[in-house]
Amino acid sequence: MVEREQLIEIAVSVGSVVLMIAAMVYVGSAYGTENSTLSPEGGQMLVGVIIGFILLMTAVGIALAYLLNDPEDGLETNDDDDVDAQGTF
Repeated sequence: MVEREQLIEIAVSVGSVVLMIAAMVYVGSAYGTENSTLSPEGGQMLVGVIIGFILLMTAVGIALAYLLNDPEDGLETNDDDDVDAQGTF
């Protein structure tokens, strides 16, 4: 059985990819020319969609890392570790 965290990650990732594909289809249909090429404005919009997708996936990854972090995973910093590292660089 798939764990809850994995289901959340899959759903968010698939949703983001579907959103990107929908945006790309919209740009293609709105800025396409008669001979099935993309206009210069459409090319700029497509680059914007790709950059937006990269930023969206970065934000989603960071948000999931914070929301799905379990305390028993040992990923948090302990106050005891700070005492051992004093005076080191």
